[in-house]
Formats: sequence, C-alpha cells, structure tokens
Amino acid sequence: MELDLRPLNIPGIDAEKRPIVIAGPCSAETEEQIMNTARELAANGIKIMRAGIWKPRTKPGGFEGVGEEGLRWLKQAKDEYGLLTATEVATAAHVNAALEHNVDVLWVGARTSANPFAMQELADALKGVDIPVLVKNPVNPDLELWIGALQRINNAGVKRIAAIHRGFSSYEKRIYRNPPMWHIPIELRRRIPALPIFGDPSHTGGSRELIAPLCQQAMDLGFDGLIIESHCNPDNAWSDAKQQITPDVLDFILDKLTIRNSAVTTESLEALRKQIDDIDNQLLELLAKRMRVCREIGTYKKEHNLTVVQTARYSEILQKRGAQASLCGMSDSFIRDVFEHIHEESVAQQIEILNK
Repeated sequence: MELDLRPLNIPGIDAEKRPIVIAGPCSAETEEQIMNTARELAANGIKIMRAGIWKPRTKPGGFEGVGEEGLRWLKQAKDEYGLLTATEVATAAHVNAALEHNVDVLWVGARTSANPFAMQELADALKGVDIPVLVKNPVNPDLELWIGALQRINNAGVKRIAAIHRGFSSYEKRIYRNPPMWHIPIELRRRIPALPIFGDPSHTGGSRELIAPLCQQAMDLGFDGLIIESHCNPDNAWSDAKQQITPDVLDFILDKLTIRNSAVTTESLEALRKQIDDIDNQLLELLAKRMRVCREIGTYKKEHNLTVVQTARYSEILQKRGAQASLCGMSDSFIRDVFEHIHEESVAQQIEILNK
C-alpha cells in the first residue's frame, strides 16, 4: 500500500523524539478554561494544544461545542503561550474556519472517517493546503475503511498525514470504552510503514486511570505520538470528564514513560526469529494434518447422513483447550479465538465434502 507521504514537519517539533504529544481539553468551553489550560500545558513543556470546537454528541441535548468563537480562544492561547493548535474538522466549513484562524494541525474524527462522503468533502476542502492532517480510525474495526479515508486526504495533495488509533466501538461493556484491537494498527503499520501513528488513550480507555498504561502500550508498539485530553479542571468538564486529566498529571505520566528504540538493529534476534519460523512451519503442518482428519470425518458424516456441526463436541473442545491454555501460560480467551477459527475452517471443509 503506497501513499505519497512527507514527514509531518510540525514547526518546533522534533519528529525524531518520541512521543510527539498533542494535549488539551475535549472541548473548548470558555475563554478562561482555554487560557488556564494553555498556561499549564505550556509550563509543562507541551508544544501542541488540542481542543474540540464542534462536538456533535451521540444523543442531542448535550453540550455540542462553542463553535467558531472557540477558534479565537485557541488563537489567543497560541499568541500568548507560543503553542501550536489543533482541532477536529468534520465539514468543509470547519476546515475553512480552522484555516482562517491559523490552526496548525487538523484531525478527523472516528465518525467522520467512517463516512466516505464526508471524507471526500474534507479532501475537496483541503486541496492545495499544506497542513498536517491526522485521521482517526473509523468507529468500526475496518482497516480498509481507515486506509480509504487516508487515501482520500492524500489524493487531495495533502502529504503530511498521520493516523490516530482511538480503539473501536463495541456493543459489549468492557474495561475499555473502545477496545484497542492492537492488531489493526499493527497491520496498518505493516501496510504503510512510513505513516506516523498516534495513540489516543483518552478515547480508547474512557477513564483517566487507563491513560498511563495505554500510553505505555502505544510506545511499546512503536507509535510516533499521543493525543491526550487534558483539562485545567477535568472533574467539571462539559464533555467526557472521566477521561480527562490535569496538565500536571499528564506531565507525570509522560515523565514515567519508557521509550524503546524502534530503530536499533535486530540482528541479534535473527536466531530467535529462525526458531519462530521453524515453529510456524510445524504449526502449519499440524493444521494441515488436522484438516485431513476433519475431511475424513466429513466423509463419515456424509455416508451416515449426519449434520456437520456437533455442538456438544465443539463445546467440549473449547472447554478442554481453554483449560490446557491456562496450564501452558496462555489466556483462555486467546485459545478460544484460535479454536473458533480452526473450527470454522473445519466446518467449511466438511460442508464442501457433503455438497460434492
């Protein structure tokens, strides 16, 4: 997958020093709130301040942003404290207003990146504009949709592009507000190695207690930056209060991060990687052998007019393998996922035999 990319080259930001940090409140609420937060962020060394100006909510009736007036507050914070500014855009009108107020970085939200019509509108508005644009993953776990959103912006001539990983919506209530599904940004990095990726621990976790570990996980995976919600008085924030932290807490979290070298040579790992390759080959041979046995079972079921899926047997396999996984130092959920996929392929092969 190729995108025509240039380095982000954000003025005053050392792209070689990880992480690049963008921080600020979920929403611009008042001039006083923006200026107080900006002062505290600048005092702690933050260079780029974010704030949401337009905030459509899941349900109507809540605080939906102050609108363009907030851009004037951001510009004031920029002029007074030397901060670069960043905000979310979802329409062409948003882009035009942000550019008129000299916003330095734009980002596209998860709801917008999921909509190709909206992405094309933004792309058309950005033609001829040289500004960093960060694109959040769509709300649903669809890598192709995420890449398509990035391509639309890139096709408009914008070359300073990055991705923001904020996790993916889930119907089930779990520890994370938006489960990270780390394999998706990892695959994005594999497909587009030159694309910078920012972690968004505020939206992934949905609570301030999860911000620190999610920041560290993002750094361990080689992410380039972090975009974090920070508010001068988070408990009284007008939106997403539970996932915002004070600038001082943010400074503490960033100070405690372990930044691992992603560019160091991996020659010393080659022997271990060779072992992994050998084990993978053995796994494939064993899986092929298992499928051969499954096809023999399929033949038997066809001859005796049996259904393909035997639910009692399937439940037994999941239960036994899960227990074995715990004894072998692996999680029950991991092995359950593995055997669900193996069972799905086994069923497909047996159905093929039954329909011959």
